[in-house]
Formats: sequence, C-alpha cells, structure tokens
Amino acid sequence: MDTSQLLKGVLDLAVLAVLDRADGYGYEVVRALRSAGLEEVGDASVYGTLRRLYGAGLLTSYVVPSEEGPHRKYYAINEPGRARLKETTIRWREFATTMEGLVNA
Repeated sequence: MDTSQLLKGVLDLAVLAVLDRADGYGYEVVRALRSAGLEEVGDASVYGTLRRLYGAGLLTSYVVPSEEGPHRKYYAINEPGRARLKETTIRWREFATTMEGLVNA
C-alpha cells in the first residue's frame, strides 16, 4: 500500500504532536517522524507543513545560531496549535476506531 496518501491526511497531526513534546528545527522534526515509524515521510512535505502551520498561526519560530553551519529556525507549538492538536487527536481517534471496526468486521 502506498502510504504517501495516508501521510498527507495526518501530517499536520504528526508534526504538531512532535512539536508538542519539544521545539525543533525542520530536519529534527523529519528525524523524529521517521524514528516514530513514518520512514516514508519526505523532507519537502515536512518543511511545507511547518511553513503552513506557522502561517496559520499554530506555531511560533525563533532562530538559534549553529556552530556547524547556518543558523537553525526552530518551531514551537503555541496555544492555538495545542488546541488544534487536541481537536485533531479526537477526530483521529474517532476515525481510527471506525476503521478498526470496518477492518475487523
């Protein structure tokens, strides 16, 4: 099964969940998603999601100097982002329960 279509539907939720644990810069978020089992997530998809969530007012950002190259732009979840995470988590659980019932029927 091609999981890229499934990822598109849940990437916002996954990124918000990662940032709810700790602030992170783009590639750090990519690594966290991959280590959680979303190995097929693309860098560009995650960076685009971060920009979109930031533009929607669900994340804040700040720059941290790096001794190993360019400065890193860190993202942090804010209160509107936490509210979106909570509501999306509820919808995800309802959806997963429905699918589980269909698959196991």
